[in-house]
Amino acid sequence: MSAPARLAAGAALTGALLAAAGRPAAAQELGLPVGTAAPAAAVETLDGRPADLAAVVAGRPALIEFWATWCPNCKALEPQIARLASSYGDRLRVVTVAVSVNQTPERVRRYVAARRLPGVVLFDRRGAASAAYDAPATSYVLVLDRAGRVVYTGQGGDQDLAAAVRRAFPAARGR
Repeated sequence: MSAPARLAAGAALTGALLAAAGRPAAAQELGLPVGTAAPAAAVETLDGRPADLAAVVAGRPALIEFWATWCPNCKALEPQIARLASSYGDRLRVVTVAVSVNQTPERVRRYVAARRLPGVVLFDRRGAASAAYDAPATSYVLVLDRAGRVVYTGQGGDQDLAAAVRRAFPAARGR
């Protein structure tokens, strides 16, 4: 993606973030539709190695959050995500995708280390994952089932992520 295109994409995401600030959306009002397969998206690890988001989450239920170090809704979700990571252990892949708006991999690394965030942390330098996953803003969460299909999307700091994750484990429904 060219530099002007990256700037335009960043400006569009920033505008969406500002418009969504303080207004959490209800589940399924935004993003990828339920039942959609997780698309491939080029991201990178925090040490700069290329990765494909769909490959990272393949093979088990997953929770993916698009986030930023400066996002208050993302900070509000951290305790829930940490509890889910602890409760489900290896049965749930937790992946956070840091958007590149006003961030660097180094800034993200420092934040993750200081806050001891669980799971895999990826960096969306070019916005490929944000575009492929139709991320409207930060604090956008998707939950995928074992087959890699979307079972939940939502945005904002007051999501019930425990209920969303239960949708990815059919045998656990109703418990």
